[in-house]
Amino acid sequence: MNMVKVLEKLGCDVTYNTRQTCCGQPAYNAGYRDEAKSVAAKFLHDFEENTYIVSPSGSCTGYVRNCYDKLFDNSSDHNLCNQVRENMLEFTEFITRILKVEHVGATLNGIATYHDACGALRECGIKEGPRRLLENVNGLQLVEMKECETCCGFGGTFAIKYEPISIGMAQTKVKSALETGAQYMITTDVSCMMHIQGYINENKFPIQTMHIADVLASGW
Repeated sequence: MNMVKVLEKLGCDVTYNTRQTCCGQPAYNAGYRDEAKSVAAKFLHDFEENTYIVSPSGSCTGYVRNCYDKLFDNSSDHNLCNQVRENMLEFTEFITRILKVEHVGATLNGIATYHDACGALRECGIKEGPRRLLENVNGLQLVEMKECETCCGFGGTFAIKYEPISIGMAQTKVKSALETGAQYMITTDVSCMMHIQGYINENKFPIQTMHIADVLASGW
């Protein structure tokens, strides 16, 4: 809802297809390609209108853009697949690259550090845009942590199958964030937030995760 709030403030006409479901990434990553294709086919037709598709997740965005072509190559949905892949954009990417906006008028007092979610950074090449948006949030001091590009350890089913490694990666990420003195760890993906915040809560650390959409919708 905060993503919609920000987009509407920036002059966008936002519609939401209530029939939409998952993009199919969990099944795909777990090796269930047929099931993933079935879900992905529904996604294609849910978003067949030739317009921008904005997602508050670099992970979903990266999956659709980088993996759908493998599922629908030489199929009846091939052309629609290419259209959807081209239209799919992560939230901050849409604001900075398409709308050409870097200051949304948000206010959040405190110190923050930014976590480069793997989906946004590695699959979509998103790095500077979110930082420019955060640097223009009134009252917010952005401090880089040493491990900003290091994976948090979630990785979907990876966190379940390899729990000790996953927790160790979360430990590294949170330790790096705490060393900056930040009150907030901001990212583009809720999946990272869920994993990192769980580790924070378990150890009662004085820092909290925030999605960048919630940050940009603050104070107005």
